[in-house]
Amino acid sequence: MTKIELVVDGARVADDVEPRMLLVHYLRETLGKTGTVVGCDTSNCGACTVHLDGRSVKSCNVLAVQADGCEVTTIEGMATDGELHPVQAAFHECHALQCGYCTPGMIMQSADLLRDNPDPSEEEIRLGLEGNLCRCTGYHNIVRAVQTAASASAGAAGGAS
Repeated sequence: MTKIELVVDGARVADDVEPRMLLVHYLRETLGKTGTVVGCDTSNCGACTVHLDGRSVKSCNVLAVQADGCEVTTIEGMATDGELHPVQAAFHECHALQCGYCTPGMIMQSADLLRDNPDPSEEEIRLGLEGNLCRCTGYHNIVRAVQTAASASAGAAGGAS
């Protein structure tokens, strides 16, 4: 067993884990963060996407021991003080889901995309999300949700000056 200490959704945690335990299994099985979905276990689908030190990663492709000393944000940690993150709100508003299985990973990747590019074109959104697969929606409403979140963030930033 290996001792790890990290911050998950703002809370400091410490546990002994098997060195081969994947971050996705640590989050789900040890911490109960079931919003992080196991989709394929091969890093192809992106359903397990979380933020590791502010960058999106597929948590089925990261060992829990690699997250030692890091900060992890899951879909459960995106809302602040009961308010949905702008990307979560846009996904809700634009009905950017069907079965919802890919939605947590899509939201996490979309938030990272908008951090790097606050005003992406449709093509940039599609390219930025290409590592996250959705089998239900055809992506139209997902792209629209990212555009809506970008517009909301731009409006909020414009109103703050």
